[in-house]
Amino acid sequence: MFIGIDVHKRYSQIAVLDQNGEIVEEVRVENANLDDFAQQYAGSKAALEATSNYYHIHDTLSEYLDVTVANPVELKLISDSDKKTDRVDAKQLARMVRLGSIPESYVPTDEVRQARALVRGRQKLVENRTEYANKIHGLLSDHGITQEVKPLSVKGREFLAELSLPAPWDALLESYLELIQTLTEQIESLEAEIEERAGSLKETQLLMTIPGVSYFTALTIYAELGEIDRFDRAKEVVSYVGLNPIIRESGDSRFEGSISKRGSGRVRWLLVQASYSAVHTCEDEYLSRFYNRLDRKKNSKTAIVATARKLLVSMYHMLDREEVYDPPGVSA
Repeated sequence: MFIGIDVHKRYSQIAVLDQNGEIVEEVRVENANLDDFAQQYAGSKAALEATSNYYHIHDTLSEYLDVTVANPVELKLISDSDKKTDRVDAKQLARMVRLGSIPESYVPTDEVRQARALVRGRQKLVENRTEYANKIHGLLSDHGITQEVKPLSVKGREFLAELSLPAPWDALLESYLELIQTLTEQIESLEAEIEERAGSLKETQLLMTIPGVSYFTALTIYAELGEIDRFDRAKEVVSYVGLNPIIRESGDSRFEGSISKRGSGRVRWLLVQASYSAVHTCEDEYLSRFYNRLDRKKNSKTAIVATARKLLVSMYHMLDREEVYDPPGVSA
């Protein structure tokens, strides 16, 4: 049997086809009961689209079914939907399973999922803290206070604690400061766990041998890339992260434009920061030489992005070969 599963928040719409492509069953199943359904069709091939809540459902179904998670972007391109916003329904998925045409999406391991939860959870807390810091800036501006204050710094919080605002803004300011303090404590707690996790994984241990790569950068790279063996070449990793230049061809001419910016902007930013640190702070000979050559020929922005790309390629080879950082042409 061939099964297409259209996953919603609380239920899934399911279509089952036989070997001839005829519909055997169309049914709506509560997500809590999917294991019972899967047992009925044990050994069958199934597909579901990668959504925000697919991990648990994939794991449940995989106990009984041969499950493929479909890449939603590629799925839209090859489905017969004429509207970009249309969902690819269960029957379409089932037909594609039968034809073997499901564009497969990567399903991370538990270890990678845990790393993602940590780094993304920390990032969300940082964003929330920044939001309250901005609210404080708004309060100060509304009351004509033009002094530059950094609500996240110790001096800034001390200044704000002594500030006298009329009601009810005084209460709001106090609430924002308390929330910032609470979020800061939660961020620090997560950072301690991130540091511990980075120190326990062989992949992140290897990455941290690179000058300028912190435990947080290492775990984020690991979390977002996942198992390195899912990439066949370094170029695939570069493209996945979005550091590949956009190529334009006209006649016999070939032009390299800006980077594609696919994938995680956070990873690109961290790679650029790590490259900057390696070149300007740690004085990494290999990356510095590469950066300086490009900086002379082009400009610093182009040079640092290209250096980030080179750093990512080095990371790929290190993880693929399970080797520490040992760039070529560098004196001992």
